[in-house]
Amino acid sequence: MSRKDPKMIAEIMKNNFKGAFANPIVVIVLIGVIILPSLYALLNIQACWDPYGNTGDVPFAIANLDDGASFNDKDINVGKELVKDLKNNDKFKWTFVSEDELRKGVYNGTYYAGIVIPKNLSDNIVSITGDNPQQAKLEYVVNMKTNPVATKLTDSGANAVYTSLNAKIVEIIDIAAYQKLGELQAGLAEGAKKLANGGKQLQAGNAKVQAGANQVKSGESQVKDGAEQVKSGASALNDGADQLKQGSDQLSDGASQVEKGSEELSAAVDPSLIPDGPIKDYAEGNAKLADGSSQVAEGGKQLANGANQLADGGSQLANGTVQVAEGSSKLAEGSVSLASGASLLSNGATNALFAASSSLGSTADTLGGITGIDEDTLGDYFLSPVELERNELFPVNSYGSDVSPFYLVLSMWVGAVITCVMMKPGTSQGTKYSPFEMYFGKLLIYIIMSILQACVTIIGCYLLGIQILNPVLFIASCILVSIIFMILIYSIISAIGTVGKAIGVILLVLQISATGGIYPIQIMHPF
Repeated sequence: MSRKDPKMIAEIMKNNFKGAFANPIVVIVLIGVIILPSLYALLNIQACWDPYGNTGDVPFAIANLDDGASFNDKDINVGKELVKDLKNNDKFKWTFVSEDELRKGVYNGTYYAGIVIPKNLSDNIVSITGDNPQQAKLEYVVNMKTNPVATKLTDSGANAVYTSLNAKIVEIIDIAAYQKLGELQAGLAEGAKKLANGGKQLQAGNAKVQAGANQVKSGESQVKDGAEQVKSGASALNDGADQLKQGSDQLSDGASQVEKGSEELSAAVDPSLIPDGPIKDYAEGNAKLADGSSQVAEGGKQLANGANQLADGGSQLANGTVQVAEGSSKLAEGSVSLASGASLLSNGATNALFAASSSLGSTADTLGGITGIDEDTLGDYFLSPVELERNELFPVNSYGSDVSPFYLVLSMWVGAVITCVMMKPGTSQGTKYSPFEMYFGKLLIYIIMSILQACVTIIGCYLLGIQILNPVLFIASCILVSIIFMILIYSIISAIGTVGKAIGVILLVLQISATGGIYPIQIMHPF
């Protein structure tokens, strides 16, 4: 069983301290070992303190080829406006060159990146107000092998140009939209006016329909009275026609008899045998009577036919007057229905027209209020209609403070590895000490070294200005972590010797990529 004598442990500690301070070279080496880990952390933190705040010296080329365009009877050149804006932008070292110089400069590393503004940029932007809008394009030229971080920085520069261009496009859209809104406002106002006039005309027309219906209704009784009179007259006409027919028939019969008697008399007397005198005159008169009787008979027939036609016409007239009377009643009823329907239609339609007119007028007023808004304010809104409100739970003052936990912890591990490499833990072989006594006898000086390394690093953090919200917890955490790392590395090397040093370095390498100090572990390789 291994011996565990405290006196032996204290003796080993005493000898270690004597050996450390007896040689000045050893003291210098120990001081270097104490300071070196803090330098590793603080220099890396300082280098990353504000990497995006010094991009003003990063060369970024711009080649403007835009020929301009015409918009609202004015010449515009979006490319020149972009160049003007970039000249007032100090985020990058903007250099304005030709297209050939830009491409050559990006290729040979003179510029980290460049943007080519094409000839038709303004034309394509203005086309958004026409029937065939074209998408505006910028050519972003970047040399990916120059520097991996620089390309990410130049991406932000390209986004700055892109944002500025979008602002110009929104401005043009605003102007076009204002014009359309103004036209729409005028059209709505005119439509409201016409609807109001239409309502008034509808009311006037309804009044005329009502008056006409009243006239039709009053004329109905007159039509009925006239129809009755016509009907009575038609009956009298029929009666007279019948009497006329009877008289014409009698006249025709009498004329036929006279004609027959005259013919018999003429046949009995030879006119050549009758001497001149009254008898001869009588014979000639009889002949004329016969002719007249024939004509009277013929006229009687025609009179009878006319009487028949007159009787038929009287019947048709009577029937027609009945239909006229019935039609006048229907017309009166229809006129009343028309007047009633017109009144309902007028009331509903008039109310609807006035309501629509009022609504259009209100909409026109609303559009008038919109068109009265400041264009810059509305443009800013359309450029960014949604504002993302950032709520930081643990705000950090700089990127250096962000990465400080990663580099501080890493420096403590580096300090432990360097200390264990420079100061051999030792072995109990060939000595009077047991492995237990040797382990704990040398452990104290390693713990003291870890505490000193942590203290130097803490002081450097305060001098550098790293954000520390809880100083007591920060100091205690740094010292505790440094002691744990030192004990871990010291124990591995004490247990397995030189192989333990290699294990300590391997663990260091794994910490650099796998601790999630800079990039989230979730995006790392599954290994």
